[in-house]
Amino acid sequence: MQKNTKIFIAGVNGMVGSALKRALNNRGYLNILAPTRSEIDFFDKNLVNDYIKKNNPEYILLAAARVGGIQANSLLKHEFLYENIEIQNNIILSAHSCGVNNLMFFGSSCVYPKNYDIPIKEENLLEGPLEETNEGYALAKICGIKLCNYLSESFHRNYFSVMPTNLYGTNDNFDPNSSHVIPGLLKKFHHAKINNEKVSIWGSGIARREFLHVDDLAEACIFLMENNYNYPIINIGTGDDILISELVDIIKDITNFNGIVEYDKSKSDGTLRKVLNINKIKELGWAPKRNFFNELKIIYGYAVQNKLI
Repeated sequence: MQKNTKIFIAGVNGMVGSALKRALNNRGYLNILAPTRSEIDFFDKNLVNDYIKKNNPEYILLAAARVGGIQANSLLKHEFLYENIEIQNNIILSAHSCGVNNLMFFGSSCVYPKNYDIPIKEENLLEGPLEETNEGYALAKICGIKLCNYLSESFHRNYFSVMPTNLYGTNDNFDPNSSHVIPGLLKKFHHAKINNEKVSIWGSGIARREFLHVDDLAEACIFLMENNYNYPIINIGTGDDILISELVDIIKDITNFNGIVEYDKSKSDGTLRKVLNINKIKELGWAPKRNFFNELKIIYGYAVQNKLI
């Protein structure tokens, strides 16, 4: 792919979109379209279509989405369903109608069946029931995956989907009501340390999760772009997981918290274990580089310094 290829990042304000922009800049790409929320409303299909038609990108990275942790997903399933379907439909269908041939859609590991054989392969999509707590978000993402598949099959587009595992890293959301598990725990432990309070953990701690740094994800996506990957779906992760209770101990150590930790077993653990099979992308020659513990320390230090928590 040429360094002057015109690449449109949808969702540059978010953690994934901003990581994609950093990675493309680091790789020397010169023609990046990265409109902010104030410049384009992805809920307005006419604005989206006009933007794509006017700018004529050669590649679209569709990272725009309504995201959140287990609590937000559980309480607002309807919003996660219809908002994500609306955003992705507007972008994917506008891309198709404007003749854009290359589009990468960002799915999620939550699209796979709960309590399925580990590690989960791309072929396991739709082979069992979804985890109920984030079913709305998962269904929306499955719709996006299938829309990309159908357009590629019918019109010979290169529209494919990447399935990242649980992400953490720069520009994450630290809102206690909508954050993912890592920023949520960092904020919770930091506040408890300052206020001399105990920490209550959602669930029993027995669930296991796989975590990937968002900059590793961005580098994997550019790797796929540059190698003209065109299969319908590909997993991106580390292939390793840890107990939530182990994550709690790590964050307790990083934040120097010495108080009481309690697990609220009345709250759902969600899927007890979810690890992606990453053989496809490993066979292509990509592997994650970042150390989990070291990156968590960096994130915590940055969040404290910039008063994000």
